[in-house]
Amino acid sequence: MSLLPTSQSILQTSLNLLFPPSCLNCQATGRWLCRQCRDALPTISTPVCERCGMPSGTSSDSICFQCKNNPLLSIDLVRSAAYFEDSPLRPAIHALKYKGRKVVAQELAEILAEACERFGLGADIMMPVPLHQARLRKRGFNQSELLARSLSKLNNISLDTQALIRTRATKSQMELSAGERHENVKDAFECCRSVTGQTVLLIDDVCTTGSTLDYCATALKANGAKTVIGLTLARAR
Repeated sequence: MSLLPTSQSILQTSLNLLFPPSCLNCQATGRWLCRQCRDALPTISTPVCERCGMPSGTSSDSICFQCKNNPLLSIDLVRSAAYFEDSPLRPAIHALKYKGRKVVAQELAEILAEACERFGLGADIMMPVPLHQARLRKRGFNQSELLARSLSKLNNISLDTQALIRTRATKSQMELSAGERHENVKDAFECCRSVTGQTVLLIDDVCTTGSTLDYCATALKANGAKTVIGLTLARAR
């Protein structure tokens, strides 16, 4: 392995010297999410529902009421690093997703790596939730892929950005009710190669109802995936 710095890392170091990072939540200089704001994250930890990952407040019941009565169909479990609302993660995710601050993904991936360790998550392969080509062209990048690329380097799980594709354009999930979110992404994904017997770690930025992750899992299991685990930075309360 070469120890020489890449041109990209040299450029980023130079930019950091000229324009030091400042916290996207409190504007303190030094990092995109300063240590004080990192420590203030409303972190999600056990006990949580075994399926959807929502905090249960008690270890006496491993499956929450929602999952007993209206369960996710295909994904085996979902875990999230922290809550989205009233969280320093919110401005950081918005800066990455809507303002093109791609460099933020590296620090956010550290939070994902901590969640992986906290929940004991492991996998054979990692995949980002894909964007449709039309949205990818408009935005210029897939924020979930940037997160997955950085996380893959931190936890040494191999990354596949080609196997899972979004086959049709969908509306933004932010604008929709829970039922509409479900219909919006139904049958919107396809896995274009075999993942027989593999455990797949599926990466996204925010989980609200879990519908997107669930339909990605449906496509992966149709091509042989043994287990699909969803991991997101943030979770809507």
